[in-house]
Amino acid sequence: MLITHARLVGTDDLVDVTIADGRITAITPSDTATDRERVATIRDAERDAARDADRNTSDTVDIVDADGMWIIPGLWDCHTHFTQWSKTLGRLDLINARSAAEAMAMLREHLEARRAAGTLDPNAFVVGMRFRHSLWSDSEQPTLAAIDAVTGDQPVALSSADMHCGWVNSAAARRLGVEVDATGLVGELAWFNAYTQFDKAPGAAEETDRLLREAERDAAAKGVVGIRDYEMAENVNTWIARFAAGINGLRVEAGVYPERMQAAIDAGWHTGMPLPGSHGLGTVGPMKLISDGSLNTRSAYCSTPYSGIEPPTYGTLSYTPQQIEDYMRLATEHDFDIACHAIGDEANTIVLDAAAATGAHGSIEHAQMLKPVDIPRFAQLGLTASIQPQHAMDDRDVIARFWANPAGIPYAFRSLYDAGAKLRMGSDAPVAPLDPWLAISAAVFGTESSSREPFQPEQCLPVEVALAASTEVGRVNPAAGDPADLVLLDTDPTALETPEAMRAMPSHVVMTFVAGQRTH
Repeated sequence: MLITHARLVGTDDLVDVTIADGRITAITPSDTATDRERVATIRDAERDAARDADRNTSDTVDIVDADGMWIIPGLWDCHTHFTQWSKTLGRLDLINARSAAEAMAMLREHLEARRAAGTLDPNAFVVGMRFRHSLWSDSEQPTLAAIDAVTGDQPVALSSADMHCGWVNSAAARRLGVEVDATGLVGELAWFNAYTQFDKAPGAAEETDRLLREAERDAAAKGVVGIRDYEMAENVNTWIARFAAGINGLRVEAGVYPERMQAAIDAGWHTGMPLPGSHGLGTVGPMKLISDGSLNTRSAYCSTPYSGIEPPTYGTLSYTPQQIEDYMRLATEHDFDIACHAIGDEANTIVLDAAAATGAHGSIEHAQMLKPVDIPRFAQLGLTASIQPQHAMDDRDVIARFWANPAGIPYAFRSLYDAGAKLRMGSDAPVAPLDPWLAISAAVFGTESSSREPFQPEQCLPVEVALAASTEVGRVNPAAGDPADLVLLDTDPTALETPEAMRAMPSHVVMTFVAGQRTH
């Protein structure tokens, strides 16, 4: 492939990008060679590659005239739960519910519509997503009585926006084997375990397959070429099967949870190992460990108590500090990176201590509140801060409510960058939509609307930094030798001046390429 007359971000330079065998082989000024010479170069490279691989090749060269459009490296979402994100495209979304009563009204309407359409199986779970009860008043919190009144014997389970708790009715609680009190809420590990059962219902596999393909197309339309998938499941074999089934529109790094680590080690896996049958698009990812809870469920582990909560609570750890260190050591000794979820400031201290003790390499996921003394440790330990800036937009009012007197800095993006930490950005989809432009906008402008003041403007990032952190190569411009994962845009994202304009960038994605193959 040859992409001609593409514009590099932040410049007026037009370049031609030569692609062969899925990689960028050259980037040259558009006026230094004729199209015929460039095509001949590509054909020679194709023939050499074909000879080395003992296969035939065609003399056909795909030429794309970018006509002055901007070219950037493909975007990555560095933290997803991809199956659950895919299912938001087909499940009840409660993100706009402003109270328990509104959520129940939306649920009642959803059940009635499905009943009228004949698609409501009385034996199958009805699953809803993304309710945010942390923003509801104390008089409008979930109750078991409220959800039972709407649902009757139909098993219904609703997942909170941060996926750290669920609101279930009595029928679902019986089916899931969980205990519920008067709130109807199931928290943390019990909810994580219960959630995996929804995929075992009749017809669930076929529906999941359809939604996964739709989610890949949606991602490509936003310029996304790759994801890190931290689905709470057996991800390695799952993605091997998906690639074999032709679900192959993205690069995927498949995370492994601690309880599955020994099996992965026994099978010979390690981080970076190619997934068979993925044609180089899939690899084994890091060990994903969840050290604490979340802000919205008041379970992120902090060094000071939550404000406005009685009796006082500091949050919870999912594992003891010794268990965290032991899992990190196991991962490191067997060539696995770590990806350690830590939200509260005390949880971050604990996981940083464990990384220092074990020499673990990889990332701290979220790093939402950090003690000032811990911020330089990311760079000192060579750990990446994997951040989700849209969470700051979703949580800014919750922070004022529950972290009114923090011992650390919430969402310390600029402080981490200034301290030399490597940043990667993602969504934690379905907690936030799988859309890097939302993350970039939140990181750069600190607000979703020009009519509202930025949240912590001192922590906003330069646009070039946020864009680079949303790519695998860590740059705003492609270079020779990179994978041919590219995006053509009809607008320069570094020139945008409002959050509204940045959040509208998916409409300016003209083409997306993965390994030189057009996916959008």
